[in-house]
Amino acid sequence: MSTYQTEESAPRSIQPENGWALVIDDHPLFCDALKLTLRSIADFSRVKTADCLESALALLDSDAQPSLIILDLNLPDVSGLDGLIRLKRKAEQTPIIIVSSMTENSIIGGAIVAGASGFVPKHSPRAVFKEALDCIANGEIYKPSGFVESNAPSERDETLSRLSSLTNQQARILDLICEGKLNKQIAFDLTIAETTVKAHVTAIMRKLGVQSRTQAVLVAQDARFARVLPTSG
Repeated sequence: MSTYQTEESAPRSIQPENGWALVIDDHPLFCDALKLTLRSIADFSRVKTADCLESALALLDSDAQPSLIILDLNLPDVSGLDGLIRLKRKAEQTPIIIVSSMTENSIIGGAIVAGASGFVPKHSPRAVFKEALDCIANGEIYKPSGFVESNAPSERDETLSRLSSLTNQQARILDLICEGKLNKQIAFDLTIAETTVKAHVTAIMRKLGVQSRTQAVLVAQDARFARVLPTSG
């Protein structure tokens, strides 16, 4: 069985009956193919598509939580595993399956650490998608054949785990810190008190295990492809 599971990150089961699925990919033909695949292997009431992360987040704001999200990592408005991490904060109860042409161990392992319920290579046949859905429905995490699991978490995996632990508000504040904004500017942008911002910044640095805002920015950058892809790629 192509599965991987930990007590800390056991995935939610898929319940397609009367539920809907969201496919996020910027290639229209592949989106259409995934819609047909999902309708043939599961009883979703609707399958919606989005061609970028912002469109996907807008759909999530306007509808009930989907039963499943299919996500391509290579989107025009997001880098690396940022999109997965942001989606998990928005739809934390929804299983997310990564569908990508990048199948290096570092990519697959990082996606699992960041909260993916499964990883399916883009070249996979329909039967593999069915296997992935069945696996997740059984409370397991699906990983593709050939994936070699590391015995010890890497520094990158620990970074992704720390970033995934931030709340939505903390993540928004970290994004603004990365833009170089000061606490007073962040408070204005988010319409909250400056003391509240300071408390969040303290919590962010504690969760990320850093001592300064500069170090927090460097940790945030570890979710980019430059740090996730293997050096030989």
